Amino acid sequence: MNQFKDVFLGKGKRGYVRAADSQKCIRVSGKHNDLEEVGVDTYHHTFFEMLGNWSFGDYYKKEAIAWAWELLTRVWGLDRKKLYATVYESDDESEILWKKVTNIDPKHVLRFGKKDNFWEMGETGPCGPCSEIHIDLTENLSGGSLVNHGDHRVMEIWNLVFIQYNRDENGRLTQLPAMHVDTGMGFERICAVLQQKKSNYDTDVFTPIIARVSDIAGKGYSRKIDDPSDIAMRVISDHVRMLSFSIADGGIPSNEGRGYVMRRILRRAARFGRTLGMHEPFLHTIVDAVIESMGDHYPEIAERKSHIEKIIRGEEESFNQTLDRGLEIFGSVVERIGDSKIFPGEDVFKLFDTYGFPLDLTEMMATERGLKVDSGRFNQLMEEQRDRARKASKKFDAEPEIVHSQDIPQHSESRFVGYETLEVDTEVITAANDQIVLKETPFYSESGGQISDTGEIISGGQSFSVTDVIKGAGGIIHKTSAPVSFPAFTKVKARVDIPRRKNIMRNHTATHLLHEALRQVLGDHLHQQGSLVAPDRLRFDFNHFEKITPEQIKAIEKLVNEKIAERIPVMALNDPAEWLPIDEAKRRYPKLKMYFGEKYGERVRVVEVKNFTAELCGGTHVQNTGDIGFFKIVSESGIASGIRRIEAVTGDGARQLIEERIEHVRELDRQIENLLGEEKELEKQLGRAKQTDAKREIGVHPFSISAEILNAAVMEEVDEAVRTREDEIEKISKSLNELRKEISLIRVEEAGGELDSIVANAVVIGNKKIVSGRISVVNNEELKKVGDALRAKLTSGVGVLGAVIDGKVALVCVVTDDLLKDKKLHAGTIVGEVAKRLGGGGGGRPHLATAGGRDISRLDEVLSGVPAIIEGMINKQ
Repeated sequence: MNQFKDVFLGKGKRGYVRAADSQKCIRVSGKHNDLEEVGVDTYHHTFFEMLGNWSFGDYYKKEAIAWAWELLTRVWGLDRKKLYATVYESDDESEILWKKVTNIDPKHVLRFGKKDNFWEMGETGPCGPCSEIHIDLTENLSGGSLVNHGDHRVMEIWNLVFIQYNRDENGRLTQLPAMHVDTGMGFERICAVLQQKKSNYDTDVFTPIIARVSDIAGKGYSRKIDDPSDIAMRVISDHVRMLSFSIADGGIPSNEGRGYVMRRILRRAARFGRTLGMHEPFLHTIVDAVIESMGDHYPEIAERKSHIEKIIRGEEESFNQTLDRGLEIFGSVVERIGDSKIFPGEDVFKLFDTYGFPLDLTEMMATERGLKVDSGRFNQLMEEQRDRARKASKKFDAEPEIVHSQDIPQHSESRFVGYETLEVDTEVITAANDQIVLKETPFYSESGGQISDTGEIISGGQSFSVTDVIKGAGGIIHKTSAPVSFPAFTKVKARVDIPRRKNIMRNHTATHLLHEALRQVLGDHLHQQGSLVAPDRLRFDFNHFEKITPEQIKAIEKLVNEKIAERIPVMALNDPAEWLPIDEAKRRYPKLKMYFGEKYGERVRVVEVKNFTAELCGGTHVQNTGDIGFFKIVSESGIASGIRRIEAVTGDGARQLIEERIEHVRELDRQIENLLGEEKELEKQLGRAKQTDAKREIGVHPFSISAEILNAAVMEEVDEAVRTREDEIEKISKSLNELRKEISLIRVEEAGGELDSIVANAVVIGNKKIVSGRISVVNNEELKKVGDALRAKLTSGVGVLGAVIDGKVALVCVVTDDLLKDKKLHAGTIVGEVAKRLGGGGGGRPHLATAGGRDISRLDEVLSGVPAIIEGMINKQ
């Protein structure tokens, strides 16, 4: 009914005074929240269809009551003995009319208080008494005492709301200019009544869906009201239906707003899947059954089937990774609290913050265990977290003097003129510390992803830099780099940083082009989920469940750059007085982009790129797409389940990117020169130096494009130059690695040749052969290889080798297998002891270990003393 609020208040009109409708509704939170009843009883749902009939100042109570009775009893043939009507406790008129214009049993007209029979859309706004119609489904029609008691056997099927009051902020009721009727009948409930079913879930609206759940779970559905498996099947059927319609209408699970409602419902359904023994993602496989039941009447769910399934599957896969762990944590908390009936708020918060368990999911699980959640403490912790987030992202606080700038009534409002001009002569409304409010301002205040302008405010030879802008209670507030002391009415010049603003405008218009290009290349399921428009780059977040391929990136860039090259006019109404009523905007622009969960005013600003895209937008834009110059995507990534992010550049940002890429090409050329030099040197060491010009041979040519040229062709040429050089570097690097391996092998063989003389000079202690010596290697890997060779040559014994590598001592110790039983002969212990004498340390495994030292001058001395060191270790008791 929110769309008719202006009519009820007498502030708007429609071209009709009566209406009838069927409306898709989601009810999960808020005043009329029945979530805990969904699936547990037989007639509450998160998604349902509301049948309504309306009167806008035309017919009223008499006709609404008479016609409702006529439809129920004469057209649909319901037994009048089963029907009860409730009225508001002071609504004598409605009670009299029920008894006068219908043949209802007078004893079946019951009065109730505000809770049951006074309808309000919120804390304020249109409201009035209502008259509900209930049906008695008890076996012996004895349900009169169960009306309005939440018993599924006596169910409300129709609510006739008589809107005659408006409630203001102080709670006072005032009579509306005219009397209105707004009725609501639950489609699912009346289906159950007409099909003579005891449960909405037994009607043909739900049976195909429940049958699919039953089949997947491998469990029969017995239609029992209190059976855990049956409850789980009803909950899952309801929740997947709700998710299918929400996603088809552009919704996406997220951590904010309506997206969070969807995420809660999906996770709740996944949790009930555990009741059925379902541990793998399965919810997406139920979408087919929802379409079977409702797709003929709501073709959007059939058209977007693949998209719906992908989103549900991705969300469930993501949650499944933590669900079982969260359930385990929940169980451990239950054990820890013992006989306590309170589930601690700290643990509720941990389940939410770490494992993604919504509060109502934990409450449901706690209820199943007979526990009550400490939601007060949870809410306190949540608020503390929000405070931390607010402080982390806060712009600046408005000064008290700024807040109360309405003390100057003739100048109490700031007017934004920055669509038309970037410099204006104006006057000060008020100023305090480092904040100024101006009568008119060209400075854009951060909104819709576009960041604030910067610039300067000039007066009397003084200039103050504007570093930020916000909309506050006192108007548009400019934060300056230093305190100001302007009195009200001071004449000033306000000037925006023009190059910066132009780059922001280029990026903002490019964002609109990108949005449409994404939809054309990837699919019209795609919607904006967030954005940043800055002078140096743009960022665009959108719903999509697959990584974008390089081919798709190229296609998106190509389409955007084509539209830039076409120099298409960008049209926008800058005067707010000329903005369009939202219904007119939708009529004039059939493909107008509007977003699930967004709130729009009565009048909206449309930004249109002719014959390509139109969006509701309050930001600043170029006049012609050609002004953007060039568009380049610099990154694409996933930032959350089902959410992708593209970052791109235009204008000066694109120019800087090309300059950086050209410098990168030149740096790669330098790397190639160095690598080729190293390759020649290694070839010389091997005695087969190349005689040809290696650079010419591999086909890399000097690069000379200037960054002054800025277009897609240049960017592609630069990218190709980078790819060519990176390929050549990889090729040369492979060649170098092979050469290094070959030279290393030679060095190891040469060092191994020294081992014979080292072994020949072995010292025998007891029956153990001890050897030590110095060798020439260039790295630790070679040292260990020579150590392995020594171990093989020794047959039986202990060896310690030393080398100087990169200006430091390197040691390796080996012990042959036959001596490993002697725990005193541990290679790690021996090499560590030797390293100590050289100012170092180390260790390792019993058969081979390495160490390092700093004192190169003592290396030969210490190596010659190795037999004595080992003898001391052998003899140690």
